[in-house]
Amino acid sequence: MKNIEELVEFALQLVATETGFSLSYIQKVILKESLVENKKTYAKIAEENNYSENYIKFTVAPRLWHLLSQALGEKVNKTNFLTLLQQQLEKFTSQDNSQTTETTAAIPTTGLTTKRYVLESPEGQVPLASELYIERPTIEQTCYQEILQPHAFIRIKAPRKMGKTSLIARILDYGSSQNYHAVRLSLYGAGTQVLASSDRFLRWFCTNVTGQLGMESRLNDYWDEDMGALINSTIYFQGYLLKELSNPIVLALDGVDQLFEYPELASDFFVLLRSWYEETKDISVWQKLRVAIAHAVEVYIPLPTHRSPFNVGLAIELPSFNQKQVQDLAERHELQLTQPELEKLMKLTGGFPYLIRLALYQSARLKIPMQTLLQDATKNTGIYQQHLQSQLWNIQQHPKLAEAFQQVLMAPTQLEVEVAYKSKSLGLVHLIENQATVSCELYREYFHNYFF
Repeated sequence: MKNIEELVEFALQLVATETGFSLSYIQKVILKESLVENKKTYAKIAEENNYSENYIKFTVAPRLWHLLSQALGEKVNKTNFLTLLQQQLEKFTSQDNSQTTETTAAIPTTGLTTKRYVLESPEGQVPLASELYIERPTIEQTCYQEILQPHAFIRIKAPRKMGKTSLIARILDYGSSQNYHAVRLSLYGAGTQVLASSDRFLRWFCTNVTGQLGMESRLNDYWDEDMGALINSTIYFQGYLLKELSNPIVLALDGVDQLFEYPELASDFFVLLRSWYEETKDISVWQKLRVAIAHAVEVYIPLPTHRSPFNVGLAIELPSFNQKQVQDLAERHELQLTQPELEKLMKLTGGFPYLIRLALYQSARLKIPMQTLLQDATKNTGIYQQHLQSQLWNIQQHPKLAEAFQQVLMAPTQLEVEVAYKSKSLGLVHLIENQATVSCELYREYFHNYFF
């Protein structure tokens, strides 16, 4: 029998080559434990690694066995994994040494010394099976436990490109592992015509939810022009969608700040969400609705306290990465940062996840040391060229924002509420009691050179 470490390394390479995915840290722990004689239970693994047992049992482990089944070409579980893996390894080691596989990193036919790494672009959502997703301590677990509650309402707030969509995806994935219905709706997908009125928007909203649930649309049966869009939507959800489904629905709404540009519509929709949250307290059918919303902009739409959805439920504000997390992410990119390089990267980016990932991605892709890569980072020819130009365009679209940000570049400044919130949503500033300071050295140096 091969030693455990060799089997683990072979399994990692096999999964990467056959599926294109890399296993996460906790998946590797489960994999290794399934190969030893005295196997630990999922409960014990969860306890030792600060995860919830349900998350390990219903999310991490099933995904792991699915990937291993794909890689080995047979149904894999804790019982048969060792035998199947040994058989597969024997096949590889018996092949001719000259045989190669045309993949980004082939599994050697003799010995297992080459580790495959899947380099992923930092753009967009971090895939569910990605090894590059960095968990924030307790945040994911808190969200998973919250979504199990009959009155769950999670509010995720953070500037753009901080990981809101990636977290939303994992909440939905966890809900799916509990046999919940998962519905994901990005409000950025609603065009200007849809956003023209509450009636148009709520019909669009109900139609999309119905479609994702795989149900037949019966909107016209429940829509009464004399009742108004808010009542119609409520009746449709309560009398049809929630009534027909036996399991809960996790409804995830991304980009709700898109509605802030349409104050009347936003007010109607947010009041509707709050009313649904209140219904979960007393009406059993509404307890099947679990909501998670994500937004980048602070809420500046005036809503009465008792009608706002932004002061109920679980509030989550995503933090920047700390040095330990950045070091961990660098190692997952197979980069060994020196302490000076790590400190320079942190100072330049402020630990902002997208900026960190972009630097690590470029360093790994171009095989350029981080110190060299960061030398021109604040210039139009550097690695952040497109991002900085995009931020400049965002600023130029709002003359008040451009003027205010120039003041912040000179010294901490108290800004008007709307301008302050827009600046924060772009990740340009930190706010402490409306006192704005530049969020990182990258923005400070680049925009100072541009404006002055």
